[in-house]
Amino acid sequence: MKPAPSAFAAIFGRPTPAKRVETGVFWLLRLCTYFVLLCAAFIFWDIGSKGGAVVFQSSAPFINVPFLTESPETLNVFVRDGREQTMGDRAFRQFKAEHAAEMKGVAVETYVYSAGGIFPNIAGTVLLVLGSILIALVLGVLSAIYLSEYATEGPFIRFLRLSIVNLAGVPSIVFGLFGFGMFVIALDFGVSLLAGWLTMAFMVLPIIITASEEALKAVPQGYREGSLALGATKFQTILTNVLPYALPGILTSSVLAIARVAGETAPIMFTAAFVMRDELPWQVQKWTDFIFQGVMALPYHIYVVASKIPQNEYTRDVQYGTAFVFLFTVAAIAMTAVILRQRLRKKYQW
Repeated sequence: MKPAPSAFAAIFGRPTPAKRVETGVFWLLRLCTYFVLLCAAFIFWDIGSKGGAVVFQSSAPFINVPFLTESPETLNVFVRDGREQTMGDRAFRQFKAEHAAEMKGVAVETYVYSAGGIFPNIAGTVLLVLGSILIALVLGVLSAIYLSEYATEGPFIRFLRLSIVNLAGVPSIVFGLFGFGMFVIALDFGVSLLAGWLTMAFMVLPIIITASEEALKAVPQGYREGSLALGATKFQTILTNVLPYALPGILTSSVLAIARVAGETAPIMFTAAFVMRDELPWQVQKWTDFIFQGVMALPYHIYVVASKIPQNEYTRDVQYGTAFVFLFTVAAIAMTAVILRQRLRKKYQW
């Protein structure tokens, strides 16, 4: 006699080969997702634990203020009275002048960028991100409005959209070389904030244009028709009845753009960033020269410290501390955009 069918088999039927394959694919995708999340969690934990130990302290004021407020310096390591001492370049010069007799014949080892802080890097990164995102949002939203509201479908518009999609796949190094040739050399902006802003703005334009166009198309057509029926012009309709409701989607694209702009090293390396610069952009004599000043930046600093100088126990803390502050800075800027998006989403609903 055949065994009685189980309750599952009685209700759903016996598992077929296709169902078994579907179950296997489901678990494969699930495991891949968990693996990616696990890798990301490990990376954040590694940077957070090692970098957090550099930024935060166990005693008051509980934050490594010099690391966040000073400029990078060369670390000097020497032995005095049988103990190893470490000093930044400025403090060591003063100490050496005061103890010239004692320091004669003392061997001093120097480690570049292993002392001081990263404040110029933080300021430069924030300036680069905010400026490039502002330019990209203005140009991207205007382009999206044209494509969504004014352009008539045809071969040229389809070619234009295809070009925008293709631009999104261009490597960042290509944008960096383009910015170097166009803005730094041809237009003679030099290595400056303006050259970096324009280069990175063009790099994220495809993301912002595509997302903004989709956000504009998602606004119900009835909003446009009702406004036009009341006598408003097309421009007034877009400005008052379409754009406000598309802002949450547009800000979503800005969050993605912020993440890409802040993390790119190649474009700013060619157009805006210096390895070392003591003067901050706002410390120039003429305020009109502000946008033509080069800056230090966190991603470029991490690149230099991690790959361009000899690795040792002192550079390790700088690497992890800079990476931790970099992640926190990007997260803070992105979180600001997310909060603004949520508020706009509550205000403009349909």
